[in-house]
Amino acid sequence: MRPFSLDQLRTFVAVCEAGSLAAGAPHVFLSQSAVSEQLRKLEQHAGRTLLARSKAGVAPTVAGQRLLAHARQLLALSEAAWEDLQGAALEGTLRLGVTDYFRPAELAGLLARAQARHPGVRLQVAVRKSGEIEAGYAQGEFDVGLTMRLPAAAGAAAGRRAAGTPLRREPLLWMGAAWSCAVPPAAGAPLRLLALPDTCSLHRFAVALLKRRRVPFVVALQASGVAGLQSALAAGLGVACLNASALCDGVQALPAAWTLPALPQARFVVLPPRQGESAFVQRARQQLVADFA
Repeated sequence: MRPFSLDQLRTFVAVCEAGSLAAGAPHVFLSQSAVSEQLRKLEQHAGRTLLARSKAGVAPTVAGQRLLAHARQLLALSEAAWEDLQGAALEGTLRLGVTDYFRPAELAGLLARAQARHPGVRLQVAVRKSGEIEAGYAQGEFDVGLTMRLPAAAGAAAGRRAAGTPLRREPLLWMGAAWSCAVPPAAGAPLRLLALPDTCSLHRFAVALLKRRRVPFVVALQASGVAGLQSALAAGLGVACLNASALCDGVQALPAAWTLPALPQARFVVLPPRQGESAFVQRARQQLVADFA
């Protein structure tokens, strides 16, 4: 058995979240050279390259993203064990806002496991569009907000948002019914686009992309939520641009023969702390990041 060092994992998480060794070092009270040495030992122990380094900073590799999820969980469990022995378990009411796009098939299970792990926490959950979550969080409607971020092309305002804590990245995909998507529409026929209402950032992103690439389309259906969109896709009513975890029974990614524009990745983030928030909310946010990663 070759267990990981919690100190090395803590340093790894700090660097991933800060985006560079120099920015992550103060969070773990180490010099940059000490951080570099810990990461070297961690990569040696893992037998994988965990960080991709560039002039812009560092980002986790595919292996690094996998370890990052485990690291957050291990650190959270270590913290929870200490709190339990000290009689300091989390207790209180937490108002949580979650984007409709976040792991739709798994969200209920994630919430159930988080509730079981922290029985003293009374969760009040709202599943809404990312824009509504961010607006509600700014007005104090939620204690913790989890939203989806798209590339800057989705709107210049996106670049001005506070970064938040990175939680997950997923590719965006063009999707359609598994039984009908093998054959693309006839040349010149408009794409039948399925989407959430036009207040949704992903709706606006997909429409803007299709217009820029001069792909003829018509918005054939607007669903109120991701579940409705999945049902419409499985029924063969059209195609949609969705994040990978929205794939479900009867729905698959469209093949290359459709020649639709390439899509980037979407980022899921937990909104940054507000000034003056309670110690309970701070700790609950840290636990949720670990649980949901």
